[in-house]
Amino acid sequence: MSATDQVQLSNFGSIFSLDGKVAVVTGGSRGLGLHAASGLLQAGCSKVYITSRKKQACDEAVAALNALPNKRPGAQAISVPADSSNMTELDRLVAEIGKTTDHVDLLFANAGATWGEKFDTHPEKMFSKVMDLNVKSIFYTIQKLTPLLTAKATLEDPSRVIITASVAGIGIGSIGENATPSYSISKAAAIHLAKNLAVELGPRHILINAIAPGFYPSKMASGLIELKGGMKELEEYSPNRRLGRPEDIAGLVVFLSSRAASHLNGAVIATDGGAVLKGRL
Repeated sequence: MSATDQVQLSNFGSIFSLDGKVAVVTGGSRGLGLHAASGLLQAGCSKVYITSRKKQACDEAVAALNALPNKRPGAQAISVPADSSNMTELDRLVAEIGKTTDHVDLLFANAGATWGEKFDTHPEKMFSKVMDLNVKSIFYTIQKLTPLLTAKATLEDPSRVIITASVAGIGIGSIGENATPSYSISKAAAIHLAKNLAVELGPRHILINAIAPGFYPSKMASGLIELKGGMKELEEYSPNRRLGRPEDIAGLVVFLSSRAASHLNGAVIATDGGAVLKGRL
């Protein structure tokens, strides 16, 4: 074995470590965002900024995260409530983050919304709201955080952006009485946004990838889960016979944020147990 091989093997022990990294999680007060934030802190992040529209929800999430027993010494979650669909609020969010850090290593762009209503009566107001939050706000959150994301990024240690899309943006989402056209379209756009920005920002040492979750039991998904027959039916439909769990999303986000994913850029990873391959979501 060569000396180079020995050096490479000796480094694999820290391949998933996020020791000392600074992360921002939008939509981080509940659901997938909160699961991911928990994973990021437990993987070694020193600061995880939690933002969502409601201050109380952010504060409660941060209190729970800061009570985790296995964080690195001094690690903390920080509440920065903001409406990321509002450009003025986004500017304030970035300014607030900049008061306590000079850089950001990881952005989990997870804020999102949905609306279910049949095609014939789907309201323009809600279509616009979903598109604004699921696409426009992601673009501008990344744009406005780019100076902090590039501040310490290098070729060997690039910053990461992970965009939450959906398997509804890969296949076809819900149709009929509770159709979600704005959601499905917005998530397809989020996937294409990740691909475009991967090429745009890769040379600046920012890697952009998207995740496409299937059904994860959560406040936002619970209604649609029931409309599709409930958890048991959806579990039976999935090739792996279950729905998503907190550790599934946390592990994927930690992986994409770590050195193990340093050569992934513009990737789209479905996390749905293979259900999208069967052609119905």
